Amino acid sequence: MNIKNPTFFIGYDSKEDIAYRICKQSLLKKSSIKINVLALKLYELIAKNYYKRSVDPLASTEFTYSRFFVPSLMNYKGWAVFCDCDFLFLNDVAKLFHDLSNDKAIYCVQHDYKPKEKHKMDGQQQTIYPRKNWSSFIVFNCSHPSNKKLNIDVVNKETGSYLHQFQWLKDDEIGSLDERWNWLEGWTSNHNKSSPYAVHYTRGGPWFDEWQDVEYAEEWIKERDNYINNKYNQIL
Repeated sequence: MNIKNPTFFIGYDSKEDIAYRICKQSLLKKSSIKINVLALKLYELIAKNYYKRSVDPLASTEFTYSRFFVPSLMNYKGWAVFCDCDFLFLNDVAKLFHDLSNDKAIYCVQHDYKPKEKHKMDGQQQTIYPRKNWSSFIVFNCSHPSNKKLNIDVVNKETGSYLHQFQWLKDDEIGSLDERWNWLEGWTSNHNKSSPYAVHYTRGGPWFDEWQDVEYAEEWIKERDNYINNKYNQIL
């Protein structure tokens, strides 16, 4: 499928600003096609009168629910991608769009993920639920009729399980992506011996002091150092 200038929305959390910046840099560096990259910032969505939910104590990030505004933000037109900020891209994202079908409303990696850890990131409790991590990387067919159900009122009122388990869709409207696009650090390597296209530091990444020894930490740190050096050079 020939998709021109696709838009990528990266979830932004003020506690993980550096993770967002490195995710964006790696995404841009690994893309052979022109892409638009936007930060999905909660305070901006509140200012635009999109986000109206009350504070959810179970929400682990500022973008827990805001990712589901993507079709609306795209005016229900074209294709767009959402990913959590704790990703590092290692392969060309142009490959994402080769085998998509207009019959599907979304595409995602359909994990059967049951983490053993009781906590993740900065001490937050690890929870287990159906289709866990499916919504951490979503390719949206924004013009698909079923995604029009995902309007502003629905995103603000529906439960987390309804949204994260894609309950507005029929199962046959959910396409499957290669697992390498959402490679869960510390888990996928246990059964997949190939190389990831995009690493997801879902337990916690090297930007946290207590997560320095995770898989692919060296790759993330190298990308961070490149970012810092480039930023410094631009200031000079």
